[in-house]
Amino acid sequence: MDQVDFEPAQNWNATILRGVDHHPESKQPMSDVFKPPILLRSGGGIHNFLYRLKLSSDGSQLPKVEGSNVLGKLQITWRTNLGEPGRLQTQQILGSPITQKDIELRAVEVPSIIMLEKPFVVRLNLANQTDRVLGPFEVWVSQSDSLDEKAIMVNGLLTMHLAQVEAFSSSEFELNLIAVKHGVQKITGITVFDTREKKTYDSLLELEVFVDSQ
Repeated sequence: MDQVDFEPAQNWNATILRGVDHHPESKQPMSDVFKPPILLRSGGGIHNFLYRLKLSSDGSQLPKVEGSNVLGKLQITWRTNLGEPGRLQTQQILGSPITQKDIELRAVEVPSIIMLEKPFVVRLNLANQTDRVLGPFEVWVSQSDSLDEKAIMVNGLLTMHLAQVEAFSSSEFELNLIAVKHGVQKITGITVFDTREKKTYDSLLELEVFVDSQ
């Protein structure tokens, strides 16, 4: 393949994550990264691509509207072993539908390179989308999976305590984690509990990351 480009939709920024070749440009936007040709074997050759999407500074200020969530589209160009060119552009790729919730949890900063059995930090933003004060909160990562199945675990205190969040405001905090399995893994099970209203918010966020064993 000559190139694989992800063209993000308006209000999104996209960065390609490289877990094998630890080059400095892996942290730069895709438009600034040189993409060398990738060879795929005939009969089922595979190459994985991992992208991180973030709302642009303008997009993060837009009001939340329920409905479809357009992320962008892929453009792929290639040449056969005889040099014949080919090109494919996908339809718009849709994320999960946007639904209005009392609180929203999103990732602010995730390491582009995560090493196996090395602690790392994920910075998260907890936003209050109501017209009233919410909290205080307790935050933990659900341990519903068995230890044999869990790929990413908490490194440190199992429960964090967060202060109240004012109406239409947000608060940032950090989770200390450690990966115990390599490859593409998911950070799941982050649970937020409102100690005053006795209300539990789960399935707020699911992050896919690449864990390198080298």
